[in-house]
Amino acid sequence: MLISDLLSPERIHCDIHSSSKKRLLELISAELARNSDDLSQREIFESLCARERLGSTGLGKGVAIPHGRVKGTRHIEASFLRLKKPLPFDAIDGEPVDLLFALAVPEKCSDDHLKLLAQVAELFSDPHLLEELRAADSSGKMLKLLSRSRH
Repeated sequence: MLISDLLSPERIHCDIHSSSKKRLLELISAELARNSDDLSQREIFESLCARERLGSTGLGKGVAIPHGRVKGTRHIEASFLRLKKPLPFDAIDGEPVDLLFALAVPEKCSDDHLKLLAQVAELFSDPHLLEELRAADSSGKMLKLLSRSRH
């Protein structure tokens, strides 16, 4: 599955404001549930929080991949957010996060889910891409940057 298959300009948000990690997960949950009849914002939020309790999804270098498994859906939903101001996220390097690739995946989605997480993690290991995403002035430009990857 290609990252570009999951995102559209409407699923990419620039310069989001959030006061806390919890509030940010609420915003992400609302976004992931927005266009889906079979996803509940509450269920997504609970799933994201449960995953964060297992260990932060903050990868370091200002990047996080909040994700959770959700009952009752057969589709993967994704969103990309860039925060206006980095937010503490308990990342492994202790640095605040400003770039987030969020996912809600079906409860039974094991191999595809893990492959997708590996693709996203590899994508965000490129410091040049991170710099370009932070400098991009539109969701369309961000989508082009995320789509040009070989994933």
